[in-house]
Amino acid sequence: MKQRMKQTIAALSLSLLSLSAQAATEGVDYTVLSRPIPQQQAGKIEVLEFFGYFCVHCYHLDPVLLQHSKTFPKDVSLRTEHVVWMPEMLGLAKVAAAVNLSGLKYQANPVIFKAVYEQKINLADANVFRTWVSKQTSFDSKKLLQAYNSPAAASAAAKMQQLTETYRIENTPTVIVGSKYKVNFNGSDWKSGMKTIDELIIKVRCEQSSKPL
Repeated sequence: MKQRMKQTIAALSLSLLSLSAQAATEGVDYTVLSRPIPQQQAGKIEVLEFFGYFCVHCYHLDPVLLQHSKTFPKDVSLRTEHVVWMPEMLGLAKVAAAVNLSGLKYQANPVIFKAVYEQKINLADANVFRTWVSKQTSFDSKKLLQAYNSPAAASAAAKMQQLTETYRIENTPTVIVGSKYKVNFNGSDWKSGMKTIDELIIKVRCEQSSKPL
């Protein structure tokens, strides 16, 4: 009896989740990628953002997405990759890689965006970045610089370039949920996009729960 009750509750929960996920409309709120992008973390639902520190739309989306990601359930993770459309962008990709490696995304990203987008500081240049970061006090600058100088940062930046080319990322920001659902933002209404992200997370979770063991 208890086992049957548990199965019934699970089925009802899945049904409710499915109904909730239907609020996001394909072709309007999101599109399905023809070629899914592999997730990095097994057992997680990834919200993957391709962005550029130079991008005005990313500049406005970043604080909204970072704040919203703090509300993600434990089975959801935020992954950020800097686009590399030309060799000159590898420098900024290395900065983004260092931010990821150091775990300073929430502290450092707002300052980096301001430096690149508002102040027009060329942080793609290694010498400029090292000088700039050594003067920062709003985050652990030594930790970020250590990550930046590591071989892992250069390797991660090269992988960002490969991802950009392999999956033909042509616009920023590009946000993908669960490896295959690309969020369609309505102009600069970033907060509505957060609602779509939440609904797609539910959709992906439902699909994963319905897979045979």
